[in-house]
Amino acid sequence: MRIFHVATVSDWEQARREGSYTTSTLGRTLAEEGYIHASRSDQWQGVLARFYTGVAEPLVLLEIETDLLDVPVVEEPPAPGVTETFPHVYGAIPAAAVTRVRPLP
Repeated sequence: MRIFHVATVSDWEQARREGSYTTSTLGRTLAEEGYIHASRSDQWQGVLARFYTGVAEPLVLLEIETDLLDVPVVEEPPAPGVTETFPHVYGAIPAAAVTRVRPLP
């Protein structure tokens, strides 16, 4: 299965250097959140519009192949009271599991 994550270029470049991606969401780490926020193909554009409007740093869309992960991916709501579920990655994402990186406007 393919999931998606909006990332800053600098976070992605750091992940490539270190071998794994550990940013949960804009300004928050995996250690702080406990998981990495991700989206399905029908969700990432809404995430981009809701949470990344006004971000001056260049952004990319990471396409992640879940079959290449060695950590759990759990579909769950992002907050209490929210009914829509999102894929949450419970661990670092190996750079090799990112199969495509697309620049975002």
